[in-house]
Amino acid sequence: MAGRFKSYFLRGLAVLLPTILTIGIFVWGYKFIQDNISVHINRGLVRLIVLVADERVHVTKEQVRNYLLTTKPELRDSPGELTIHMNRTDIWRKVRIKRLEKTWVDGPGSIAGFVIALVGVCIFGAILASVVGRTLWRKIEKFMMSTPVLRKVYPYVKQVTDFLFAQGQQEKLPFSRVVAVEYPRKGIWSVGFVTGSGLEKVVENVRKEFLTILIPTSPTPFTGFVIMVPRKQTIDLDMTIEEALRFTVSGGVIAPSRDQAAPALPKPDSENQE
Repeated sequence: MAGRFKSYFLRGLAVLLPTILTIGIFVWGYKFIQDNISVHINRGLVRLIVLVADERVHVTKEQVRNYLLTTKPELRDSPGELTIHMNRTDIWRKVRIKRLEKTWVDGPGSIAGFVIALVGVCIFGAILASVVGRTLWRKIEKFMMSTPVLRKVYPYVKQVTDFLFAQGQQEKLPFSRVVAVEYPRKGIWSVGFVTGSGLEKVVENVRKEFLTILIPTSPTPFTGFVIMVPRKQTIDLDMTIEEALRFTVSGGVIAPSRDQAAPALPKPDSENQE
């Protein structure tokens, strides 16, 4: 019974864990956007509503009084001063903002900020697709690349984001194709990404056609070793960049496809006899 229970448990865990982790990643992403981006959009939306339709946001004198006693408890013993504060326009506006924030920031209306953020990103992408948008963005990038502190960080962050979000645009990918190369020694084959054609000085001295190859490490393919090898010592693999990434991240468990996986070779006669 113990062995059967263990088998059932591991089988159920293997099936449920990918689904749970996938849902968890999306939930984490949603909460991250809500806590760091949407909340500020919602607060700005509340202030815009109050600015445009101040008098239409209904609040009572009792709500204003409770707000004042909560923020300034010392007014509790000064009825006259409390009345003066209640007649101030800015206090009523703050109470209206507080009331709207219960719905738009802390309540069901908080989803509005998330939707606005998504729409804003789409609009920004559409603007960058135009000639004017691209020209303006090049100037912004030029400024960031010339700023002493930003230029130390921005290029490397941009390389990672370009790699993650340019998968559907082959001309923008940092890698051109996937190859197999004997590394770190002869007889051991590694999967690598072609990133260039080698250094000019090396090509001139050796007089061979070279490839610059990134050998990714598992499970983080963004780090690895950069090597230069003659083109003839590499084998082009019929794999996409995405398939090679999955292969690397999974430690070789997720093969590109069954038809690309090599069949098991029969054992030598000497091993069969043993």
